[in-house]
Amino acid sequence: MSGLVASRLADLGLTLPEVVPPLAAYQPAVRSGAYVFTSGQLPMVAGKLPVTGKVGAEVSPEQAKELAATCALNALAAVRSVAGDLDRIARVVKVVGFVASAPDFTGQPAVVNGASELLGAVLGDRGVHARSAVGVAVLPLDAPVEVEIQVELAD
Repeated sequence: MSGLVASRLADLGLTLPEVVPPLAAYQPAVRSGAYVFTSGQLPMVAGKLPVTGKVGAEVSPEQAKELAATCALNALAAVRSVAGDLDRIARVVKVVGFVASAPDFTGQPAVVNGASELLGAVLGDRGVHARSAVGVAVLPLDAPVEVEIQVELAD
């Protein structure tokens, strides 16, 4: 991988991972016209979740924010798998973050900032997006966070 996005990743000390294999009957990302939609990405590292549990209980908001950044990195890997080159991203259109939350936890936006900030650091102005941050009771594999993105590709 070479180019501007690869340089920014390297400057940040990050490596784009391999695409996380699907856990069920879906594709990690699909392209429709100029858009790529990712499936929800868990914070998998080397094939496993580094932490499980609910944010605000077993998982701190700070840990969850870091995990959301990992989800965004995994989402970029999924985009690359169908777009070929991350430098083709014209902009991130939408980010949706799901936070497995303890019943009294209300800091979902701050957790999902981990994904938003990573996309901004890697893509600059092209990483600015609309977003939803949703608290949920449970996520697959008891993951604390899950993130999906939609990007528009340049011609």
